[in-house]
Amino acid sequence: MKYGLITLAGFMVAAGITAVAQQAAVHSPAVVDSSVTSAPAAAAVPGFQERHPRYRLRKGDSFELDFAMTPDFNQTITVQPDGYITLKAVGSVFVEGQNVPELTETLKTAYVKVLHDPVIAISLKDFEKPYFIASGQVNRPGKYDLRSDLTVTEAVAIAGGFDEKSKHSQVVLFHPMPGGGFQAKLINVKKLLATHDLTEDVQMQPGDMLYVPQNTLSKIRPFLPNSSVTALLGSGGVL
Repeated sequence: MKYGLITLAGFMVAAGITAVAQQAAVHSPAVVDSSVTSAPAAAAVPGFQERHPRYRLRKGDSFELDFAMTPDFNQTITVQPDGYITLKAVGSVFVEGQNVPELTETLKTAYVKVLHDPVIAISLKDFEKPYFIASGQVNRPGKYDLRSDLTVTEAVAIAGGFDEKSKHSQVVLFHPMPGGGFQAKLINVKKLLATHDLTEDVQMQPGDMLYVPQNTLSKIRPFLPNSSVTALLGSGGVL
């Protein structure tokens, strides 16, 4: 019994600390940019809130390249494992991470050496379907197709919702950067839902990963007597 009292005392201290953090969260934005990134600073990247982002080429993608005036240069191209493509009469060009408008300008610049004012049309042929990943404390973690506009709360619902161990006040959204690495945002989904205000419900983008951490109670519950946990929950204690 002495062990249970000591453990419960420690637990209440942890609960007090968490309660203070929750009080502070009430006055803070539901979405916080943690600015965690390992991508080059000069890389041009879309913001988290960009709507309808263009698809960016990945390794293994292929596309049709058509020249209206010089069909002899037409070819089907596959992005190689190193991010380069090989063009007729031009050679190797790095294109990984570019969208179609950017790729069009890159190829026009490359072909200026052999063609005067080339007219180029590009059609994506075989490419990776947009997706997002849900991990951590959701009922159905995994990789899901991103078929349409989707927000963080909708993505969580698709992944089966939060489980009983989730800390849904600190959901982390990781966004891949074109130059490598990830940018992270901390999202208080609990606050978004409690206030019925989804104006800060972040738009998902292809390749994003949601991570739902484990709450404090579920971490220490195995070390507490059942009577202590029941007493805490009965008194309204929440972590």
